[in-house]
Formats: sequence, structure tokens, C-alpha cells
Amino acid sequence: HRPPPAAPAPRARALAPWLRLLPGLALVACATRLPSFRLPLWNPDEGFLAIQARLLADGGTLYLDVVDRKPPLLPWLYEGAFTLWGDTSLTPVRVAAVLAQLATALLIASLARRRWGSAAGRTAGLLHLLLSVGLNPEDTQAAAFAVFLLPATAAALWCADRHHWGTAGAALAAAFLVKQTGAVVLLPVLLLWWRAGGGARDLARLALGGALPVLATALATDPAGFLFWTVTGSGAYASFSGSVPHVLARALVNAALLAAASAALLLPLARAGRAPAELRLWLGGSALAVVTGLHFFGHYYLQLVPPLALLAARALHRRPPGARAGALRATAGLAALFVLWGLLAPRPDTDHAVRLAHAVRDRTAPGERVLVWTMHPETYWLAGRPPASRYLTAGLLTNHSGGRSGARTGEPYAVPGTWHVFRAETAADPPHLLVDDSRGGDWSPRHLPTLRALLAERYRPAGTVDGARLYVLRDR
Repeated sequence: HRPPPAAPAPRARALAPWLRLLPGLALVACATRLPSFRLPLWNPDEGFLAIQARLLADGGTLYLDVVDRKPPLLPWLYEGAFTLWGDTSLTPVRVAAVLAQLATALLIASLARRRWGSAAGRTAGLLHLLLSVGLNPEDTQAAAFAVFLLPATAAALWCADRHHWGTAGAALAAAFLVKQTGAVVLLPVLLLWWRAGGGARDLARLALGGALPVLATALATDPAGFLFWTVTGSGAYASFSGSVPHVLARALVNAALLAAASAALLLPLARAGRAPAELRLWLGGSALAVVTGLHFFGHYYLQLVPPLALLAARALHRRPPGARAGALRATAGLAALFVLWGLLAPRPDTDHAVRLAHAVRDRTAPGERVLVWTMHPETYWLAGRPPASRYLTAGLLTNHSGGRSGARTGEPYAVPGTWHVFRAETAADPPHLLVDDSRGGDWSPRHLPTLRALLAERYRPAGTVDGARLYVLRDR
């Protein structure tokens, strides 16, 4: 007689459900992010990150040679990808974005499985991926801050749920170091700590796990610059000014898009009863992150997706199997429409940036510095020319923002000290080509005495491209 087969080892039994779940979620992650590989760039954030990474790879220092109001983790990721695979394509970081969404889905699935069982876990992971495309494709398909923020926030909850306080702090730090609003996940983490007994030693582990990575990151850059550009220097951006109707319209449109993507889940959510407090707090904190600064860009809403997926999985878990399957099929169908939108929708801003980059490349030699007065810094990266200033967009020098209408703009509203630095940069090494891509906006050179004087004294017109005015140095 043959001996009975040995029982699977405990670790193998624990891994088996995930090995079955992983291929399906990976396939959905690839399918939902397929449009991201269609265009060279999806939005200005990708362009900003690409030119930042190129400058850093050439020996530049963040917050000194190039600045942004964001922490450095994602610029460093781009820099690493460029170092390994070259800096002419975003394909490697877009693959990383697929992996980030897959990792988030797995963490969400694990949180749901721990609470409500295996079926709820599968549902939560799937719902995260389906809902993550439920906005304008330029917000969901870009390999930018919002996408890479999600796995860190989900990891913070996952670790806190298992009382791994040091690693929960490290995940919190990672979320903050991708984007400042990632810090709101501290709220549900603290609630879980309090429910676990609220010991001082555990709180110290949480605080130390969060503080050490942030401190090390500050020391690896310019500490004063890190503090200014990530915290203290963002007051004007985070405070409200501008047209209330414009802001409300943007907020409502993006909320309506996410609600449409979640349409099959809204009724089950409404009937599900009182959800666990940490999940409601996570959703509320994420909503606070969306509201901060009252810009309401679509990608801000992505921070709502992981807690929303968890809450929806809980709601569907309480429904009959047929109703649950129907809601999942409807949500998948809606997600397919958003993916189709991403595959077919025209991108005039990208087309404009490509044409402008060709013009810049034709009028300059490699290595010659150019200044593109724009809110779309991707032109530098597409043209392969270094920027003449550490300020890659006009926003820091004028307080102009794509998310506002009627806000106060001009030199008096710039980030303090930026015009002094800008004058020194352009005087020491004037750009060979200056491109005014403001196209008559309230942040155009005619409203800015310093830029207007620079053009009058040093430059002559050299034609237009798609409404952008080109100027070359007079002595060329």
C-alpha cells in the first residue's frame, strides 16, 4: 500500500490562495493600464518627473539645481529607471506603475480577506483595479504621484492591522515621501494603534519608523530645501484663491466620473450599514487629501480608491451571490469603457508639446540651454535640451496653476525668492532659445516686468509654433 500523501506545509497552504489570485489580478492590472503605454506622455507631471530625473542623473541636486513642491521618492524612481534603461522612454516607469497598482490590489485583498474571508479578498483586489481607471485617462494612466502613493498607504494599513508598528511607520514615511497627502493615512493607523492597546512602546516604534526615513531623505538632498519645498513653501499652492464656480465644476466633474465608475456599488454601499471605523477614517482622510488646496485635480481622487474598494467589497460580501456577481460584471463593464476612452481619446496637449519640441530641437544644438515659459515642462524632455532655470514651469514664479481660474498671478505672488534666483540664472548663462508658450494667458511675459525686460534687451523674434512664440539671442 502506498502511504497517504503528505499534508501541505503550513506556509504552502497560506501561499496557495495568493498564487491562485495573483495571475488573475496581474492580468486585470495589465489590461486596465494598457492605455498608459499609448502616448509618450499623459500629463505635465510625467514631463516634470522626466526632466527632473534627467537633470538628477546628470549630477544635479534636488531642491538646488531643480525644484518642485513634491518629495523626492518618485523623481529618484524615475532617475533609477533612466539610469538602467535610458532616458528617452517612460516605458520602464509605466511597467512600475502596473506593479504598483497590482501591489495595492494584493494588499487590499489581504485586508479584506482577514476581515471577511477569501471571497471578499478577491472582490476587494479586483474592485481596486477596476475603480482605479474610473477618471479621466490623463489622471489614471500617467505614471505619476497618485499611482505610486497607493501601495504605500495600503501597506501602512496592512502593517498596522497586524500590529507591525515599525514597518507601518516606514510605510507612512514612504507615502509622505511620494506625496505629502499620503500622510493622512496616519489617522486610521493611529486608530488601530489605540484599539490594540495604545502602548507607548508601540507608538515609539511607529514614530521612529516614520521619522528615520524622512530624516535620511532630507539629509540625502538639501535639508533646508527639502523642508521648504515639501512643507513650509507650499502655503500659496495649498490656500484657496480663484474662481469658486471653476473650482466647484472641477470638483463635481471628477466626483461624478468616479461615481459613474462605482455606479453598480453605490446601492450596496448605502445598504451595508456601519463600516469598521478605521475604514471610514481612511476614506475620510483620503477625502481630506482630495480637498486640500481646493485644486481638485482628477488624480487626487485616486487616493479614495483603496478604502472605497474595501468598503465596497464588504458591502457586496453581504449580498446574495447573484447580486454580487452582477455588481462585479457591471463594474468591469464600466471600467472597460474608461479603458476604451484611454485608448481612443485624442491628446492635443501632447501633440502640441511634441511639435514644440521639434521646433526647439531644430533651432538649438545638444547641450544648449533653453527656457520654455510654460506649465507643460515635457517640452524640455521631448526636445532633449537642458532647461535654463531650476524652475521648470511658470507656476512657481507666478502662482499660476492649471487647477485654478481667476487666481492672483504675477511676480508679487511668486514663491518668495524665486525671481531673484531666476534673474541670476538668466544673467549668468542666458538661454539660447526662449519659448513663450503662455499663449496670451494671465501669466504671459507682457504681465511680468522681469521677463518682458529680458526679452526686450536680449532677444529677437524667431517665429511661432502652434501659438507659442520663439525668441533667439540677438548676438546669434
